[in-house]
Amino acid sequence: MDKDFWHARWQTEQIGFHQNEINPYLVRYWPSLQLEPQSRVFVPLCGKTLDMIWLLDQGHTVIGNEISQLAVEAFFRENRLTPAIRQQAAYTCWSCDRMEILCGDFFDLVPTDIGRIDALYDRAALIALTPAQRTRYAARITEMLEPQTPGLLVTLDYEQQTMQGPPFAVSAEEVSNLYQDAFSVEQLVHTEIIESQPQFR
Repeated sequence: MDKDFWHARWQTEQIGFHQNEINPYLVRYWPSLQLEPQSRVFVPLCGKTLDMIWLLDQGHTVIGNEISQLAVEAFFRENRLTPAIRQQAAYTCWSCDRMEILCGDFFDLVPTDIGRIDALYDRAALIALTPAQRTRYAARITEMLEPQTPGLLVTLDYEQQTMQGPPFAVSAEEVSNLYQDAFSVEQLVHTEIIESQPQFR
């Protein structure tokens, strides 16, 4: 998906990928990472997810990245946060206390843009990307994070020909192929979601 696709989605409010509640997998499995409360967590392609508020509530510093300024504006407005805004290289940086979102193209990021990262949270980034983009994305994540940096990744898997993404199908095997050279990949849970999320029928 190109930049215009995502800008159009936010402009027309076609944001079915946004969840109005905290992701249950985050709440259930994040403690297994055994992070210090003050850890710095990177959330790529973050949209306006409430998961970042939950991570803040755990005492973390949260660094998000989002291409849509509308999404970033909505995140701060809806959570009653007043951001300081500054230009940083190719990004507009929106920050408030321990929260920072770099508004711009993920693929322009370099390690110095986000600084030291202690953990990764990816709920909807990998599955938002085409196969070619996923390869580039994983390579960039590997470049930006130290080897074996802990993280939590949520994907979807289905017969790709039955639906046009996003979200795209990303299998456990593909996750391993993308990340196994730099990270230990462990599948924590595999859940059938058709009954609870019938929009995917």
